[in-house]
Amino acid sequence: MEFEFLVDAGNTLGEGPLWDTQEQRLYWIDSLGNTVNRCRADGSEIESWDVPANIGSLALREKGGGVVALQNGFHFLDFDTGECEFIIDPEADNPGTRFNDGKVDRRGRMIAGCMDYDEESGSSGLYRLDPDLSCHKLDDGIVVSNGPCWSPDDKTFYFADTWKAIYAYDYDIDAGTVANKRVFVPVEDESLGVPDGATVDAEGFVWSAQVYGAKLNRYAPDGTLDRSIDFPIQNITSVMFGGENLDTLFVTSMGHQPVRGKKSTDPRNGGVFAVHGLGVKGLPEHRFAG
Repeated sequence: MEFEFLVDAGNTLGEGPLWDTQEQRLYWIDSLGNTVNRCRADGSEIESWDVPANIGSLALREKGGGVVALQNGFHFLDFDTGECEFIIDPEADNPGTRFNDGKVDRRGRMIAGCMDYDEESGSSGLYRLDPDLSCHKLDDGIVVSNGPCWSPDDKTFYFADTWKAIYAYDYDIDAGTVANKRVFVPVEDESLGVPDGATVDAEGFVWSAQVYGAKLNRYAPDGTLDRSIDFPIQNITSVMFGGENLDTLFVTSMGHQPVRGKKSTDPRNGGVFAVHGLGVKGLPEHRFAG
């Protein structure tokens, strides 16, 4: 296993690595620096786009461009012009929240959740943006939305409320609905890190970045800890398999944490890493169908 410091990005809050198999490019965001970023698998040809507000997640569109979940709702992003076009803001009446992590299911719907800026109040929801641009609430009472991802058979949806637990839901891929919410992995000791971004590998195991804990954890489908990897820096935020063979794990990190302290002076903070030689592969991410 090898850790590679891929991009010295200097992000305030690097998040949401997204490998696109069509372009063979890695995308990621700086949530508090308000940027979308892109590079090759080797970290070269870096490009960046500014967005007009804090950004929680990015999805690519089948029609070209992207969908971004910003502080003030879902928007289309045109990579040619850099312009954002408003779609909908399901939490417009809740100014203390913003959108956070999100991904696209295998039917082309975007699932993204919100978070309380102070990471205290359970006032946020989890939403599904359909290709017809209608928006539907899937869950509520959330403090910090993170780590949405699906089992390879699409029957289980995983989702973290960072300071509480990773949850599993039954997922109806035809309807895009969730049911039977249960604790998949509880947060028992915050000093060991808490679950942030996540992905599922081709074997159906969940990889979770343990923010503040300098750990990459791999969980079996029954929630047992299969592997825990010590990471070179403490504040890793999210993970995604990519590269030509989907066998490189890309990892984002934060430059500093404005809530709950726990800062680090490592100069690699805010950068993007690549982990090689894990012996497993990921699954291709899908594009938003709208």
